[in-house]
Amino acid sequence: MSETKRLQRLMAIAWRESRTARRRLLLYMSSISLGVSALVAIDSFTDNVSRSVREQSRALLGGDVSLSARDRYSAKATTLLDSLATAGVGVTHVTTFASMGLVPRSGLTRLVQVRAVSARYPFYGEITTEPAGAWARLQSGRHAIVDPSLLVSLDAQLGDTLMLGTARFVILATLRSVPGDLGVSAAIGPRIYIPDAYLGETGLLVFGSRAEYETLLKMPPSLSPARFAGRFNVRFSTDTPRVRLRTVAENEFNLTQSIDQLGDFLGIVGLVALLLGGIGVASGVHAFVMRKIDTVAVLRCLGATSGQVLFIYVLQALAMGLVGALAGAVLGVGFQFALPWALKDFLPVDVNVTLAPMAIGLGLGIGVWVALIFSLRPLLSLRRISPLQTLRRESDADVMRRAQRDSAAMVVSFAIVASVLVIALTRAGTVERAISYAAAIAGAIGLLWIAAVLLSRAAKQFTRPAWPFVLRQGVANLYRPGNQTRAVILSLGFGVFLMSTLYQVQRNLLNQLDLKLEQSRANVVFFDVQEDQAQAVDSLIRAAGHRVVQEAPIVPMRIAAINGRSVSQIMADADNAAKAARARGERLTGARRGPSSWALRREFRSTFRGEQMPSEKLVSGKWFAANDRTPQISLERELASELHVALGDTITWNVQGVRIPTVVTSTREVTWARFEPNFFVVFSPGTIEKAPKQYAILAHVPTSAAIAALQRSVVLRYPNVSSLDLSLIQRTISNVIGKVTSAIRFMAIVSLAFGIPVLFSAVAATRRERLREGVLLKTLGATRRQVGRIMLAEYALLGALGSLTGVVLSVGGAWLLMKFVFETSFTPAIAPVLLVGAAMTALAIAIGLATGREVFRQTPMAALREA
Repeated sequence: MSETKRLQRLMAIAWRESRTARRRLLLYMSSISLGVSALVAIDSFTDNVSRSVREQSRALLGGDVSLSARDRYSAKATTLLDSLATAGVGVTHVTTFASMGLVPRSGLTRLVQVRAVSARYPFYGEITTEPAGAWARLQSGRHAIVDPSLLVSLDAQLGDTLMLGTARFVILATLRSVPGDLGVSAAIGPRIYIPDAYLGETGLLVFGSRAEYETLLKMPPSLSPARFAGRFNVRFSTDTPRVRLRTVAENEFNLTQSIDQLGDFLGIVGLVALLLGGIGVASGVHAFVMRKIDTVAVLRCLGATSGQVLFIYVLQALAMGLVGALAGAVLGVGFQFALPWALKDFLPVDVNVTLAPMAIGLGLGIGVWVALIFSLRPLLSLRRISPLQTLRRESDADVMRRAQRDSAAMVVSFAIVASVLVIALTRAGTVERAISYAAAIAGAIGLLWIAAVLLSRAAKQFTRPAWPFVLRQGVANLYRPGNQTRAVILSLGFGVFLMSTLYQVQRNLLNQLDLKLEQSRANVVFFDVQEDQAQAVDSLIRAAGHRVVQEAPIVPMRIAAINGRSVSQIMADADNAAKAARARGERLTGARRGPSSWALRREFRSTFRGEQMPSEKLVSGKWFAANDRTPQISLERELASELHVALGDTITWNVQGVRIPTVVTSTREVTWARFEPNFFVVFSPGTIEKAPKQYAILAHVPTSAAIAALQRSVVLRYPNVSSLDLSLIQRTISNVIGKVTSAIRFMAIVSLAFGIPVLFSAVAATRRERLREGVLLKTLGATRRQVGRIMLAEYALLGALGSLTGVVLSVGGAWLLMKFVFETSFTPAIAPVLLVGAAMTALAIAIGLATGREVFRQTPMAALREA
């Protein structure tokens, strides 16, 4: 017989022989479907978002080139921009700052984000409004276009007057969409667009005011953004104040890189789901093999070789794996449409959802391979089944133990590990990250596996004869040969671990927010208070019967020199050292790298005082002595590390053109989350009192109504002064955290669903043992009710132990995240996560009883014939 005919014959046998097991084998392979769906959805989502970024890159930036600075442009930079406009380059400006908005009709105020834009802004993209077309009329007068939320918070309506500083604007329309703006940005402060021609009338940009200045440029056809950047980047970047230049290509690259990182993060969820699916496939195929022992023995008696037997069943597994992967790909396309909706508040683009053939093909290929490689491990056992199995009866466990002594099993195990690494590499992009991902996943699964083994041993060790019969039998099922403890603990424990960790991190973050607000001595803060306004604002607060908690002077400054060496010298030396290291193939780290450029270049807003605040703790050195008039400073610990300075070093400051040398006498650890002014640098009294400054004034006001009244009276008298209701900030941050959590919870719920087919496969893997056990119990006189109670006890214990394992691991995982990522304390949320565990226990019981219902229906004789 030719090889082709032999192959066709084997395929025909595989097809005919699969008729009695297709549905069951497909159930096992469905474990892989959700993993494939996750990969397809996440890769398609990433592809769609990246493509949308490329298509909308100019609209996201608003121009071909963006120039931005924290201070007003110097005369030199302004002259350069004027010459560019004369040469045919399109120029438009936007100035962004925070201020208080007041609607006189309602008398309500709100902190807002003001964006003063010039004509032609933006060059690309469309800002849509309600009613439509209002953006074109913005520059025609004193108009404002606002976020819809502002109308609600200020009890305003279209046509009302809005006061910003000393200027009045008519609310023309509300914003519907702004290219590039994240949905959560309005939660920080509602946006207000006004014409920049009237910016001066507001009187808001005074000494010390914080604002961002951006200029968008539109290149003529003869000049590309890259060529422009090459010619003018140095001229702008070396200007004082320094101007940052970004081209549309750079902006696209940065956004795409961020989206790829998001895709990598989400891809880990898909990878874990796929590996859990692989475990489900292995459990299910193990059950399939157990059912096929007698069939394989008959085939061997009829002359089939061990290789032919293996080919028949591998072909069946491959076909069912393909069907499962196809179902997963279809489901993934559906998830693909849901992901942009779940993450819409955090995406800078409007995502155009289309099919991504590469992502679908990659998901299918990975799914089929995982289904094949994980099923091959138990299928190898078929090669060692003897024809004598048709004549003598051995327990399935003995048959499998004897059959699995196969050197090929080691090769398959190695292939499984290699496959996990390769798949992780497709998720991570680099070998180092792939190994890290694979190790982290192996660690999580390993911990769950160890927990399952320990639980199984504990069940055997602590079982007592005095326990009720049904409970004893249920506990015994946890450690008997062929038990399902490991598979159930893995699938159920991982789902509970993921959900509980997420919940506990969210709860702790919100609790920390509440705690910081309670610890704060004030609940309203006024900032941008000019020096000649501080006493009057203080009087207004006290006249209203409220308590002034703190008045913090703020002086803007920059570093001029460290230990006698200028900033330019330090940066030049650092650049030269970096170039030399690159030439030697080295990478500078630690002190050899030199001070951080951001710390050397940034503008510091510092204060002076003679006492420490509750939000800071001295780490080294001594606080300022009352009788010591030497110019001294206390640095925040991380800043001192970034600047590479120690106690006794000198730092010279440029305070509005005046050089002030100081000595570092202490370092502090600052709790930045406290709702009160915190500073990187604190000067000793008598050092910078005479410098131009502004104030932040903190007050304690008993009620929300009193806070609103005080804010209104201050803004009416001093329009440049902004204020924050800290309870509103708390609600705002809670809202943002809630949006983040909702997006992650969506992924967590999907991930939890991945474990359900694995549970089905794990339970189905022991169906044969269930039937035999049920037969023996019924033969010995057990009633149907007793058999049901035994199963209930087993699955209740499995569900409870699996859920408890996930809860315990979630406490550890949440603690690690809070300590090392969020760097704050952790308090476990026991009751809520136990509720999650109880719900998952109920799910495990329901799946176990539903899958084992055949035990109730079978008569002893029928079950014995099958067994």
